[in-house]
Amino acid sequence: MNPFEQHGAFSWCELITPDVPAARDFYGQLMGWHLKEGPVAGVPYTVIEVAGKEIGGMAPPPPNKPDMPPMWGAYITVEDVKKTAEQAEALGGKVLIPPMQVETVGQFALIQDPQGATFCVIEYSPRD
Repeated sequence: MNPFEQHGAFSWCELITPDVPAARDFYGQLMGWHLKEGPVAGVPYTVIEVAGKEIGGMAPPPPNKPDMPPMWGAYITVEDVKKTAEQAEALGGKVLIPPMQVETVGQFALIQDPQGATFCVIEYSPRD
């Protein structure tokens, strides 16, 4: 199974933190991760690699949310982000960030389930 192609698979994890260099140092040493600059244009982004496979990333809070507390987030692959966001709302969830495009990556949305837990859904751009 390729989690970047399998609907419903957890495919990415991401740390949002105001001090990415400190997080790189901590997790790099603690977990032995290989950390490299990421492919997201215009955004400082660190990609996490384990055994030669990209598994996640680190980034600072978005400019419009500078006081966002540090947090880990999970991405779940879906076939259609817009349809999934609409279905989440119909099932009692909330769309906190509506579907938006991330250059070279794909389209994602941030959703909150009826109990308050948050997660991202992502529809990846075709990979070469």
